Amino acid sequence: MRKALALLSFVVALGAVLTGAAGAQESAVRIAVALEPPTLDPTANAAEAVDIVVYQNVFEGLTRIDENGGVEPGLATEWTISEDGLTYVFTLAEGVVFHDGSSFDAEDVKFTFDRILAEDSLNAQKALYEPIESVTVVDPQTVEFTLSRPTGTFLFDIGRPDAVIVAPESAENNSSVPIGTGPFAFVQWDRGSRVILERFDTYWGETPALTRATFLFIGDTATLINALLAGDVDGTNNMAAEALDVFANDPRFKVLVGTTEGEVVLATNNRKPPFDDIRVRQAMAHAIDRQALIDGVTYGYSQPIGSHFAPHNPYYIDLTGTYPHDLDKARALLAEAGHPDGFAATLKLPPVGYARNSGQILASQFAQIGIRLELINVEWAQWLEDVFTNHDFDLSIVAHVEPFDIGIYANPDYYFGYDNPEFAALIETLNATTDDAQRKELAGEAQTILARDAVNGYLFELAQTGVWNARLEGMWQNSPIEGVVLRGIRWVE
Repeated sequence: MRKALALLSFVVALGAVLTGAAGAQESAVRIAVALEPPTLDPTANAAEAVDIVVYQNVFEGLTRIDENGGVEPGLATEWTISEDGLTYVFTLAEGVVFHDGSSFDAEDVKFTFDRILAEDSLNAQKALYEPIESVTVVDPQTVEFTLSRPTGTFLFDIGRPDAVIVAPESAENNSSVPIGTGPFAFVQWDRGSRVILERFDTYWGETPALTRATFLFIGDTATLINALLAGDVDGTNNMAAEALDVFANDPRFKVLVGTTEGEVVLATNNRKPPFDDIRVRQAMAHAIDRQALIDGVTYGYSQPIGSHFAPHNPYYIDLTGTYPHDLDKARALLAEAGHPDGFAATLKLPPVGYARNSGQILASQFAQIGIRLELINVEWAQWLEDVFTNHDFDLSIVAHVEPFDIGIYANPDYYFGYDNPEFAALIETLNATTDDAQRKELAGEAQTILARDAVNGYLFELAQTGVWNARLEGMWQNSPIEGVVLRGIRWVE
């Protein structure tokens, strides 16, 4: 009897161990990402690969950006804005500690922004925070920002990865041993292979379902496909579009297709004839078949755009119908502009697949209305010199990936060469407006002006194409900002 009871006890114990092991496995996730980050400090490096791993996982800001580009409370639970838009007073969350056990308070906020604005700062977005005139510690849970001018995007900007809060005790070593206040703490970085994070059990906010997350660096598409099929990884935030068919009908996986902040545009030199004539730009707009581009370049996994704005943004309006695909209308506009037989132009293409493939298709589409494009492939250094800096180009194709960057059109010296005082004044008002309803209205007006003036050829928004284990939920479908946010990811039956 004693032997039988002992055997039974062993079986029960073994079952408990196995159940516990399975439970532990089900609370961990292995995520494949394309690039290894050069550092793990998002406040000192511009690489997207840094933010993919640590943003909202290891590090947090006063505000946080949600899946659709909206602003939510972060380490600041609430705030007030003065009537003149120059003073922001933030109330900080209580009971927050950094992963090394040091406490978080207003002094850390002041340290973070003083560090961003320092003369020797390595912050990639330092210019965004230039309007900050002073940061004042009111008390440990209250901090006041004074701005030199109203800045409508301020709450968004302090929620970017570049403005996450760091501590003076650990900031110097964040590049290799990142210490933040987020729901996951850094464990190890095996160079060339992976970064491991574990749930921070004394996290001040809602406890995430995952206990561990491993980011594996797999840049080769074939290797990534094999790793997913073999079950060696549980998902990836962005699979090559041409490979999605492998997973689309496999019940073991789910494919999440969303948008990014990458507006792919036919960049047009508005200062140069014949593109300084709006009729020519309108003709080109009528000649563009966006769906053919999307099908041919991104295998159907992108969303058409009619202006310079991301479709997931709450301020977005659909302007794709402004100049519908109409070859007869395009030819008539060219004739009206004095080009009945069309004209020849150059199209400089940077070394990315979406640009060079789009160039081939656009050349075929434009040929139908008499515009003969010479395709010139250039490397990034030459593109930056010729197109971006010297404005030595007719047309180009590139994705603009910065969030809420419609304001670039207010600068007549920008490489598009678009000079519209009405638009510039509108952007100045938008930048100074903090009321969300007013900002939405102004952003809609700005999008409409760009569409109406056909400043560029607005083609499509680059897609985020995630492939995940079918039993995982809570991954972001859209990518309004760089990062694979872990807090909502969980396993389900």
